[in-house]
Amino acid sequence: MKYPIQKWKRYRKRRRENRQNRKRKPIPRIAVPSFFTLMNLFCGFLSIISVSEGSLYFGAWLIVFAGLFDALDGFMARLSNAASQFGIELDSISDVVSFGVAPGFLLYNFGLNELPFVGIILSALPPLCGAVRLARFNVEAQEARTDFFKGLPTPAQAIMLAAFYLTFYDRLEMFADLKNGINTVLIPVIVLLSFLMVSTIPFDKMPSFDRESIRKYKGRIFLFLFYGIVIVLFQEIGLIIVFSAFVIKGLIVGGITFWQEAFGEEI
Repeated sequence: MKYPIQKWKRYRKRRRENRQNRKRKPIPRIAVPSFFTLMNLFCGFLSIISVSEGSLYFGAWLIVFAGLFDALDGFMARLSNAASQFGIELDSISDVVSFGVAPGFLLYNFGLNELPFVGIILSALPPLCGAVRLARFNVEAQEARTDFFKGLPTPAQAIMLAAFYLTFYDRLEMFADLKNGINTVLIPVIVLLSFLMVSTIPFDKMPSFDRESIRKYKGRIFLFLFYGIVIVLFQEIGLIIVFSAFVIKGLIVGGITFWQEAFGEEI
């Protein structure tokens, strides 16, 4: 005769053995880059809240941190070979918020709100052009990989706008002699960066850090490392210097490419 306590012990023993024999499902590889993507989105959300509460400085730095998480999610996706359509879509949704809505809201509160209707249209350019840029990227993501971005990446545009604020928010006296103050410079910068996002001008893409990429893109890797050192050393001024250089380099390469395609045969 088996007593209830004996049956209970045998039941617990079988459960323990079943748990030990049951294989644990590994964490999906896509979870790692998706975590950084969601942190990017979270930083963009916090930036909007910070700006709405009057803390524009903190909101601008949150856009920069969102850019850092965006770079990390791409790096981790390549490192773990976890690129997927889900990751591409999630990344684009996050980018619209962090690199479109957040910088547009920041600039509107920085000075564009002084221009009633025009200010709304101008501050809407980053999210509108950014959404078009990201939609085009998603459609073309199925094509063969290239070593450059077609159009200015949305994080680069957003970080440059945030760096513009961080550099000049306490140096407004530099623009005192201009008719519309700092807006005289800010408006052309917004229009130019928004146009570059929807253009087809090639901009450098950060290469993977595998052996083949290091051998093929050694110069570009050293250039990106140099960019990082400048940003660490000079902070907000380093940001605007680095991203200005990134944009100017893209414009020069795009101009040379256009000239060669248009007049190369004649020359």
